[in-house]
Amino acid sequence: MNDILPEEVERWHKLEGAFRLHAELHGYAEVRTPLLEPTELFRHQMGETTDVVEKEMYSFERHGDHLTVRPEGTAGAARAYVEHAVHAKEPVTRWYYLGPMFRGERPAKGRYRQFYQAGCELFGDPGPLCDAETIDLVAGFLQRIGIGEFVVHVNSLGGAGTRDRYRDALLAHYTPRKDELSEDSQRRLAKNPLRILDSKDQRDHEVSRDAPSILDLLDDADRAHWDGVRRCLDVLGVNYVVDRSLVRGLDYYTRTLFEVKATAGDLGAQSTLAGGGRYDAMVAGLGGPSVPAIGFAMGMERLLTMMPGASPRRRPGCFLAPLGQSGADQALVLAKQLRALGVPVELDGRGGRLKAMLRRADSLGARLCVILGDSEIERGVLQIKDLVAHVQEEIPLEGAARVLADRALEASPGGQRGAR
Repeated sequence: MNDILPEEVERWHKLEGAFRLHAELHGYAEVRTPLLEPTELFRHQMGETTDVVEKEMYSFERHGDHLTVRPEGTAGAARAYVEHAVHAKEPVTRWYYLGPMFRGERPAKGRYRQFYQAGCELFGDPGPLCDAETIDLVAGFLQRIGIGEFVVHVNSLGGAGTRDRYRDALLAHYTPRKDELSEDSQRRLAKNPLRILDSKDQRDHEVSRDAPSILDLLDDADRAHWDGVRRCLDVLGVNYVVDRSLVRGLDYYTRTLFEVKATAGDLGAQSTLAGGGRYDAMVAGLGGPSVPAIGFAMGMERLLTMMPGASPRRRPGCFLAPLGQSGADQALVLAKQLRALGVPVELDGRGGRLKAMLRRADSLGARLCVILGDSEIERGVLQIKDLVAHVQEEIPLEGAARVLADRALEASPGGQRGAR
């Protein structure tokens, strides 16, 4: 797990703000679900044989409840959708979320056991148009934050009938070569052979190289949906490749699947930036009506690794340097007045020497250093030192907050007067 220190948080704010803006431009509203959910929610929806459920969840029992710290956002959002009968309030629902998730994964570049995801879930629209628009939303967001080197992988898992036929085809392919599979895949073969396609073990990759493709088994309805998704992606101008081996790691997916993979950057072997797909059976599986749905999630640490730009420095608008008790008392009042006017202020209350306080103001990147000595307070003035222009002047203490606020906000990037 990872600490995020103040010098890094500014980049997080930039990324989170960009995602909120982008999602809301597409009609999504924020939802916040609990960090803890019943363990059965994830076991039932994600699949007993998935790596997440078998190996990675943080689960425990307390007060007779079996609970899990959420490993992903989709199941909790769908549970909230059913629990609050959202389907009865509107025909189509668009939600987005940001927040921490927890998985006991093996360490990798940009992966932590407490990690942060941003994602969207769309309930109520079964058509290929919204699938393509969801994929375009992800691609557009990556471009918005300066990540341009990626490729979109798409596939279809079809509906229940197609998956049953595909399961039989995979059993026929893998069973004669069972001894060549990894131990995990041998164990999963009878229950869920699709999981073998998602294995990271090189032995399984070799056996899967000539496995049958699910695209060859789509029924007419699934084929029409798949063709519609690709047509809409072409209309939107999204560059994509058809990846017949893409199954992703969770059992709830149906029909459209997609992943966005980086083609440059320092992410190691794990190049996936975002992924998602359609999960049309989940709402009904949670006791709700038959409502189609599609969603995606992206790991924020991995996006930050790829996102250009250094962390901006936190700069106070004013640095207050009091000298003496009267100066300290007046600095307290002035700091409060300035903050009320929207000016970030740092007050040095250590009672040190002026030279040391000026060095501190300069190291923080403050534009204005305000010197409040006892003698200045007696005369009803204070001194302003502009650390960039290297000029110093006295101004009357009365009304000083407004004067300083005007100068500080004009000197800030973009002149953020609206902060007041």
